[in-house]
Amino acid sequence: MPLFNWTVKSASVLQQGGVIAPDERLPWPQTAVMGMQHVIAMFGATVLAPILMGFDPNLAILMSGIGTLIFFVVTGGKVPSYLGSSFAFIGVVIAATGYAGKGLNPNIGVALGGIIACGAAYTAIGLLVQVVGTNWIEKLMPPVVTGAVVAVIGLNLASVPIKNMAASNFDSWMQAVTFVCVALVAVFTRGMVQRLLILVGLIVATAVYAVLTNGLGLGKALDVSTLLNAAWIGAPGFAAPVFEPKAMLMIVPVAIILVAENLGHLKAVSAMTGKNMDPYMGRAFIGDGIATMVSASAGGTGVTTYAENIGVMAATKIYSTALFLVAALLAVVLGFSPKFGAIIAAIPLPVMGGVSIVVFGLIAVAGARIWVQNKVDFADNKNLLVAAITLILGTGDFTLKFGGFALGGIGTATFGAIFLYALLNRKR
Repeated sequence: MPLFNWTVKSASVLQQGGVIAPDERLPWPQTAVMGMQHVIAMFGATVLAPILMGFDPNLAILMSGIGTLIFFVVTGGKVPSYLGSSFAFIGVVIAATGYAGKGLNPNIGVALGGIIACGAAYTAIGLLVQVVGTNWIEKLMPPVVTGAVVAVIGLNLASVPIKNMAASNFDSWMQAVTFVCVALVAVFTRGMVQRLLILVGLIVATAVYAVLTNGLGLGKALDVSTLLNAAWIGAPGFAAPVFEPKAMLMIVPVAIILVAENLGHLKAVSAMTGKNMDPYMGRAFIGDGIATMVSASAGGTGVTTYAENIGVMAATKIYSTALFLVAALLAVVLGFSPKFGAIIAAIPLPVMGGVSIVVFGLIAVAGARIWVQNKVDFADNKNLLVAAITLILGTGDFTLKFGGFALGGIGTATFGAIFLYALLNRKR
């Protein structure tokens, strides 16, 4: 199938709940609307991740669109996927830059250099997969390893919102109000509102914050002056990378997480569509790796395939890659609006802290979910020890130094899990 050549399905198929395959599309008006829905689905997490790392959210949105276009071209338009900001980078970026949790990260260049190195490693893995296939990945990173490493990403971040994003007792209470709001949206709403639980919960909590501060005089008042003065159209804040060996060594291991995420995405799409996506796995890794390098070269976050958009596909049964072409172009347009960036900057720090507690907790639980879904047997001491040691290494930020280099919590946990499993899995 040539690139951009989709079989057009009647709009009545949409009304009847029919399935639209990756190589098919609805008429362009319906395709545009469904593509906009994918923008909404990825929006909350794609914006939240750069805020937590001190990156420009406008630029992150812009580069997510460009990254998705790169992925689309590299995979030949065969893999339905949106590439948004990866949460796997948060812990290592904060650790590498010493980011305090408010405003733009003053050491963003150091993080960008590490993310580019990670993207290069990820691309190299994709090239290897193109040559030798995927069996070695599944042997190197079985569910017990990937589950433990994913869980560690969330646990390693636990202290950030609690210690750095609540300057007073009022702020701590606002964090609690925020994560309760998110939980209420998650449990008591349905449809698209429920899918946007983070974004909706954040909006509700910000409104509560404004009432308590601007209205009742509690805490630090919400300042919207920058928002009112921001232009509707303008360039985002680009930044240049700095290649510092320590930061690069700390951030490169995230490539393993990106491989696990993309692998899971392709398996999910295969299950939903009935089409075997394994032949495109190497190209998917390469596309994601190149997109990550391009994004960081301009000042954006590392990117990854998004579970939020998988959820939308599962709910709608529309897997057309044309939707992601539309979504990517919309994201590029949105990235050039300083007004949008000002809205994000106006979010109170304790509200963002409360959202962070939820997000980091969800990441940790996602690791446990991998164990459950794959029926990992913890009666086997091999699995038990790999998981137990990995969790403590990452949560406690266990650090190993090699001369002038230092490998912190997530890095030691990732490499430790892979090495320990390989050691204990030797035939006895």
